[in-house]
Amino acid sequence: MSHPSRRSVLLAAGPIVAGAVPLIRSVSSLAQTTAPSSQPSGNKKVDKGPPIDPSVVKAFVGAAHANLEKVKQMLAENPRIVNATWDWGGGDFETALGGASHMGRPDIANYLLEHGARMDVFAAAMLGKLAIVRAAVEAFSAIVNVPGPHGIPLIRHAEAGKAEEVVAYLRSLA
Repeated sequence: MSHPSRRSVLLAAGPIVAGAVPLIRSVSSLAQTTAPSSQPSGNKKVDKGPPIDPSVVKAFVGAAHANLEKVKQMLAENPRIVNATWDWGGGDFETALGGASHMGRPDIANYLLEHGARMDVFAAAMLGKLAIVRAAVEAFSAIVNVPGPHGIPLIRHAEAGKAEEVVAYLRSLA
């Protein structure tokens, strides 16, 4: 049995290859128009507006310690302020939710949470959210000793909110 020569194979394959080239080009261009971009879309800078005036942040965080009506008024005027953080100095940072939490103000804390405040373990402790506190402790056991705003420990937040189940749980860990 004789094998075909290279020349005869190339001559026979010529029309097949010639017909495939346009098909390959059209598939390639289709892939380029439908494939996701290699550039991540998250690299675009979003204009978030100017920073919030620090005196407004300080007043908002201060109000959240005890004045629900002032918190409502300030939040209505500037909803972006809900997660603003005040730096008291020395690494003592506090949000409005943090202030409400160590003062035992579930009314203010719940209002802030309903308006987009970020839940944290200190607020959860004050609000009696045992499942959240337990999950945080199970995931990060050292969290029971992490100081909250003003260096106030987790158990004192629970005590401020009269969250007896959370208090009992935290005491059982000692």
